[in-house]
Amino acid sequence: MLIKIFGSAVFGVEATTITIEVNIDKGIGYHLVGLPDNAIKESSYRIAAALKNNGFSMPGKKITINMAPADLRKEGSAYDLPLAIGILAGSGQIKSDAVADYLIMGELSLDGSLQPIKGALPIAIKAKHEGFKGFFLPMQNAKEAAIVAGLDVYGVENLQEVISFFDGKSTIEPLVIDTRAEFYKTIDCCENDFSDVKGQESIKRCMEIAAAGGHNIILVGPPGAGKTMLAKRLPGILPPMTLREALETTKIHSVAGKLKEVGLMNQRPFRSPHHTISNVALVGGGSFGSPGNCRPRRRQHPRPFRAIHRIDDRHAASIALPRGERHRRPRSIAGRSRHRG
Repeated sequence: MLIKIFGSAVFGVEATTITIEVNIDKGIGYHLVGLPDNAIKESSYRIAAALKNNGFSMPGKKITINMAPADLRKEGSAYDLPLAIGILAGSGQIKSDAVADYLIMGELSLDGSLQPIKGALPIAIKAKHEGFKGFFLPMQNAKEAAIVAGLDVYGVENLQEVISFFDGKSTIEPLVIDTRAEFYKTIDCCENDFSDVKGQESIKRCMEIAAAGGHNIILVGPPGAGKTMLAKRLPGILPPMTLREALETTKIHSVAGKLKEVGLMNQRPFRSPHHTISNVALVGGGSFGSPGNCRPRRRQHPRPFRAIHRIDDRHAASIALPRGERHRRPRSIAGRSRHRG
């Protein structure tokens, strides 16, 4: 029996819908194809344990699962829940045909409970765009996904809740959030207030000028002089984010997995990476495009993300040089040293 379940993959800050085709036929074996990474390949053990601990079982037949498009690499453990639902539906343990109307994501624990995922917000945006009836995901991610209006978002705690919903044994109320009310509720509440700083009148004046004109600022001083303390309070005198900026910032933090049961971000973030951070980790990138500390808006166009970004002077000295000069200068010095020896 062939069943189709829908999940999603996040590339950069955009989501792509993944069709999970589960075919159960005569024979023995478990075959998972479609460029899955090791975390997805290991999902069979988590799924088997979760099903057994919730009163269900893995069918003793040949299970073939295809994750389409097959030429896109899929990674992470967030496909555990859709794979489990697909196996149950394909083996007749779930009788409902409505599983294809919903987008399903979530990582399974061995007892069937769900662990949070990354990228819930861009996945919800894609689900709404493609006309899905609803989105099942772990409860910890429900608030960020519920920001998307016009999509039923179901936060669930465990596998049994999803199975009971599709079997008609119980109902789950979708989470509803008023995005504008959520945005304006704490927009004026800063974690670090600029008015807490006593004295330091000259540097405070410089920071006010930098905030008013949108300039960069260099803070020079010995350790403990208050450079980081002042930088952390700079968001308090910047103009508040617009709703569009807040959505953009929340989306990028969602992809990075930095949202912990938080809905819409309405405060400008403060980033202070370690001075040994590499340039790739700073701006993001990699083989499959992931956000760095600067949080690129697009994989091809890294840019700051409406935030205060503090860079230690030891790292700033290396990234200030032109790219070619930065790599060429150490080699020439090393070459002269060897020649003199």
